[in-house]
Amino acid sequence: MSDMAIRNIVIVGGGTAGWMTAAPLALRLGTSCNIVLVESPEIGTVGVGESTLPTIRYYNLALGLDGTDFVRRTQATFKLGIEFQDWGHVGNRFFHGFSDFGPSIENRPAYMYWLRLSRARKDMPSYEEWSVATAMARAHRFMPPYGDRPSVTNAYSYAFQFDAGLYAAYLRDYATERGVQRIEGTVGDVEQHPETGFITAVTLRDGRRVEGDLFIDCTGFRGLLIEGVYQAGYEDWSAMLPCNSAQAVPSASADKLTPFTRAAAKSAGWTWRIPLQHRTGNGHVYCDAFMSDEEAGRVLLDGLDTEALDAPRQLRFTAGRRRKSWVKNCVAIGLSSGFLEPLESTSINIVELAVGWLLQYFPDRDCRPELADEFNRLVAQRYEFVRDFIVLHYKLTNRDDSEFWRYCANMPIPDSLRHQIDLFRASGRVTLYDPEGFSMDSHASIMLGLGIRPETGDPLIDRMDLKRLDEHFGKVRATIRQAVGAMPDHGEFVAQLAAGARRKS
Repeated sequence: MSDMAIRNIVIVGGGTAGWMTAAPLALRLGTSCNIVLVESPEIGTVGVGESTLPTIRYYNLALGLDGTDFVRRTQATFKLGIEFQDWGHVGNRFFHGFSDFGPSIENRPAYMYWLRLSRARKDMPSYEEWSVATAMARAHRFMPPYGDRPSVTNAYSYAFQFDAGLYAAYLRDYATERGVQRIEGTVGDVEQHPETGFITAVTLRDGRRVEGDLFIDCTGFRGLLIEGVYQAGYEDWSAMLPCNSAQAVPSASADKLTPFTRAAAKSAGWTWRIPLQHRTGNGHVYCDAFMSDEEAGRVLLDGLDTEALDAPRQLRFTAGRRRKSWVKNCVAIGLSSGFLEPLESTSINIVELAVGWLLQYFPDRDCRPELADEFNRLVAQRYEFVRDFIVLHYKLTNRDDSEFWRYCANMPIPDSLRHQIDLFRASGRVTLYDPEGFSMDSHASIMLGLGIRPETGDPLIDRMDLKRLDEHFGKVRATIRQAVGAMPDHGEFVAQLAAGARRKS
């Protein structure tokens, strides 16, 4: 090992971000590096990120976690996508599923062929009937995709809905078993090298001193190190993401476990519903310039479909990101790096990516600025791509029933997003700025779901024989229906899996 090698890593802050950072570092670095995580019992975690993207499965797989044990320990259910209610206009309902709309034809996505058929047939069924994930969700059915050979019936993915606090505890056990030292305490002071400005130690309020070569800031919105020490700055995106408040409350578990998250638009924001095995996660994201906290709480509680288990908990935030997430020997991960509302369940995904990029550009003790520059570029780019995708949900609205929605319809948006909307509206094509992010079909789901119908089609698709195309789509739809009909009920699948895990333990 080089004399300049990192030997001591200090993670300040626990919660989901802290332990999601600690676990892969412990696995990768083993005993060659001392890893300490400092978390305070006085500072609560946000803990509302209970809905995820399919990438969480690969994060878990990289750690070698047992799938059935994970489902039991985190009270997880399966997630096939998000159901949107009253977005675009009151009474609207559409689904963003983790699948395409059938196999591509001649390197063009299937939804574009559906657009051709829908222009020719007034009775054409919804494009959603060609999404396996959507069909499964509507029927409340679930089973993992099977078989290595791509087919109509396994062309979908899935994520999880879980208790974020239990997940953090699960990863804490994983990390501490692999040598991570947990210190309970509250940081009172931060020491820096007089010449380099690098952080050298944090001192706890009880006088204990924790030295390190690399410090990872997982202190949430406060950004105790990245902002408190380095004044990294913050890009404020509230002009195009005006929601700045949330209230969260758990309620009793539902009789029917739905394999999806629900996002229902309200007069000044939206509410979420996330079904877990032991309870239901609920929340209301809103802008306090258009709705009082008292009214927001009433909207949340009145919309529950099971009994509330606690009083709503208030959260405040400003949508945006740090101008730099890595400064000198400090790396911010999680809410200390930035925040985008959980409309598309991206918070945990950004943590996964940030930890992966930290390992990819892992430094020596000199923390070369070129490594930080690349990390900062990747993180900033990811936040901006996700920002645009979330703004899309608000901008494409025909609602004028409240001041909030009138603001969203007229608010400024980035040129990059404007181009995506204009291109789809004109031709049904999607510009993908981030091929590793939300797919072409995901963008089409949102834009079609919000009511955009392209003005023209693809001239090459228009040349195809309409009868053959109609027959093909009919067969695909019938195959999906048959396959979904044979799948088990989602709640029963989860119960059997959890029971099997209990027997194994």
